[in-house]
Parts: sequence; C-alpha cells; structure tokens
Amino acid sequence: MIIKKDIDTIQNYLFDASNFKSKQCKAVFIPENIAEISQLIIEANQNKIPVSISGAGTGLTGGRVPNHGDYVISLERFNHIISIDTDNLKCTVQAGVSLWQLEEILNQYGLFYPPDPTEKNCSIGGTIATNASGARSFKYGSTRNWIEAIKVVLPSGDVCVIKRSHISANDYTLTFPSKSKKIYQINLPNIKMPNVKNSSGYFIKRNMDLIDLFIGSEGTLGIIVEATLRLVQVPKDLISAVIFFENFDDLYDFVSSSRNQSNNEYSFIKPRALEFFDDKSLQLLSSKFPIAKSKKFAIWYEQEIYNEDIFIVLESLSNLVAGKKGDINNIWFAMDSKDLREIHEFRHSISALVNEYIAQKNLIKVGTDTAVLSEYFSEYYKYCRDKCLSNSIDFVGYGHIGNDHLHLNMLPENENSFKVALDLYRDFCELAVKFGGTVSAEHGIGKIKRDYFELMYTEDEIRRMFEIKKTLDPNLILNRGNIFSEKFYSQ
Repeated sequence: MIIKKDIDTIQNYLFDASNFKSKQCKAVFIPENIAEISQLIIEANQNKIPVSISGAGTGLTGGRVPNHGDYVISLERFNHIISIDTDNLKCTVQAGVSLWQLEEILNQYGLFYPPDPTEKNCSIGGTIATNASGARSFKYGSTRNWIEAIKVVLPSGDVCVIKRSHISANDYTLTFPSKSKKIYQINLPNIKMPNVKNSSGYFIKRNMDLIDLFIGSEGTLGIIVEATLRLVQVPKDLISAVIFFENFDDLYDFVSSSRNQSNNEYSFIKPRALEFFDDKSLQLLSSKFPIAKSKKFAIWYEQEIYNEDIFIVLESLSNLVAGKKGDINNIWFAMDSKDLREIHEFRHSISALVNEYIAQKNLIKVGTDTAVLSEYFSEYYKYCRDKCLSNSIDFVGYGHIGNDHLHLNMLPENENSFKVALDLYRDFCELAVKFGGTVSAEHGIGKIKRDYFELMYTEDEIRRMFEIKKTLDPNLILNRGNIFSEKFYSQ
C-alpha cells in the first residue's frame, strides 16, 4: 500500500471536475487489496477519523473531495477486469476500471456495456456510487439497471457480497448478513421518490432489492470494490445523426413523436439516444465543429440496427424529420466509423468545453442536472433560458431530452455574476421539484448540492434517510458530507 502525506503529492486528490476543492487532507492511502481497505476502515473507526473514497475525479458534485482532516482511500489500483462471460453476457470488474478501458476490452468480444456517461475516464465504481447514466439512457436507463452484483466493504470494515434478486426488503425492512455472518437490519422510510430519472439520495422502495440501496449512495454506506455488470451484443449497424431545427417547439415535437413511436412495436423508430443542443451550445461547439455554426437547435439521434432493414429505418426517420419541420437537407449523418467518432466527439465536447471555461475563471460549476415530468419540460427549459437572458448570464443548454433531463450550464464572467447564477440555480431547482422532478438526475448530490437536495424532501424525511447511514456507519466516518449537510451529523 502506498501512503502519501506531502502536500505536493496529494494535490490531485483534493478536487474534482466541478472545480470544487479542498486545501488539505490527513493522508492519501492507495491500497492494493480488500484486506488493506478493511484494515484502514477498522483503524479509522477506532480513531474516529473520517474517510473519503476517491475515484477518478470526474464527478461534478465534489463527492470525492475530502474534508480537511480526512483519510483519503484511492481505488486507483483496483483497476483489473476480472472476468468476461460471453455466454451469459456479464463481466466482473474492480471499481477502479475506467469506462474507456472496459469499452476497449468488450469491443474485442463484440459486446458493450450500455451506461454511457459523458466522461469516459470515469471509474466504474464511481458510476455505480452515483447511479450515473449518459447519452444512451433513453433506451437503457441508468447504471442501476445493469448491475448484477457488488462487493462492498462496509463502514465496519466487514465485507459483503450483494447479488441482485437474492435479498429483498420485507415491506420496509431490509435484513442481510455480511461475510463474517454479522446480521444487519435497516428500517427504510416510506418516502415518495420522483417519477423521473433520478440520482438524488438513497433509492427507497417498498420490497426493494438490497443492491439498489447501495447503488447511488455516493459512498456513504460502503466502499464498492468490485461489480458484476450485464452486457449486450454490439448491434449489426448504427444510425447516428445530428438533426437541426429552427425552433425549440418543432424540436420537442420531434422528440415526443420519437418517444411515442419507440413504444409502438410496429414502428421503425427505436432511438437509443435523444440528445438536445440549443443555439448557445451550438455556438460554443462551432469553434470545433463548423457545421454547428449559425444553427438554432439540434437533436443527436442514434438507433441500433440488429435485424431491421436499415433503409426502411432511414426512410421512416427522414419522414419524421420532414413532418416535424427539421432541416431535412442538412442532416449530419455518420457515414462511416470516422464520422461516427466525430459525432460522438461532438456530443461529448460540450461538457468538456464548459469545464474548461469554469476552470479558466476559477469558479465552481453552476449547471443544472435537473429532470422534470414530460408535460413540463418545454415550459421548464424556456423559463430557465429566459431567466438567464434577463439577468445577462451567458449559458449553454443541452442534455438528455429523451428523459426530459436538462443540463443548463451558466457561464458567469466574474464573482458577481457567479452569485447571480447561484440564485438562478436555486430558482431552477425549486421549479424542477414543483414540476415533479429532481435536482440531480445523474450526477448525485455530493457536497455541492446538499442544500438543493433539501428542496426535494422534508427535513424529517432526510433525517430518516440519514438513519440508514447511522445504522451501517454508527461513527459516521464514511464519505462525511456527501448527500447530508452537517446539521444531520450534529443532532
């Protein structure tokens, strides 16, 4: 095990992609096996030292950023793919394996892992901890849907292997054994979760599967060190296209029709990705992709081809675009693998450009990760847009519009406009909750969004969630500050 204490050697563990930073931690530990992690956790419990778990640092909520006196446990050495089961379409990996590393290996077997977070350097453990999703979430949903088993080091240092469908709650009571045969019992609160794509707080449901409590728990209930993932076969072909529209209403009409047709078994329209770009994001992207210059709105549409006739699908898509007033003469189709890579780079570049801007200004990222019920999305987007314009705050709007999930990133020029952006951000979160949605659809709460999390639930409901943490982590050492604000620790 490597131990780092010198300030110069621990700098890379003190921030994440949101530009949220810490100035110091007690030490950084880089273990090589589970026994070393367990021993560290046991010692931390004995000495009441908080522990932060460090993944790849691609998160956007400060979740891996340590508090001043924390131990940091980095899982960077847990970077091995343990097995690939091509017959049963599964693989088992350590938590530090990156998404790009997994994709490279699986591609050799004609397989892929459906969750598709924008940042390919993210660690698999980090995506499970936040229930990440990404561009393919319209068809495949979030990470939760693709996790078959996890191996977790509990806050006691005990190890637990949790397999999907093996242990479920009895009504609102979860009981499970650890590897050492210790029995844990958790009383779940009866809390209504939003009926949208959601990664805010613990997943709680009557008769729920135990594994789903740990997925999306942001390292507050245990350290995920290993996971078994479900896979699918690579499609025979792929339609990938960027479609331009003159106005938002026509664009959203196209999205609604695409969703409706995808539920019709006789339709040839079956998108796996429906991604949105407004005129501000296209303007930012045009510095790298001239095709976006002077365009108003765009949808990135992607569909897998397995047994379908690709020409019939293309005809159906073209008819739909024309019927919804899309620019039928200027669709950017991927004609070969090079074009496909460029379109994927187009999609993923927007968030990278935003992060570069924020880093240059030395500000913390102010960008929504909100999702709302479908009937409110148009009103919600226009409200956010108009508020930014009336307050002279520059912004870019994009996101997973197939799931009514908006990333509206404000681009403040200085500290004063940053404060205005923060006020707007709270306003947007309040409206998202009013519209039946969530303040975090895929990035989690971390340390940055705790105040907004409290817009979704009453203090009593959050306190009852916190009781789950206290049951598994009575000394409250693990990832302190993620999800729950300090007032819950002090009462």
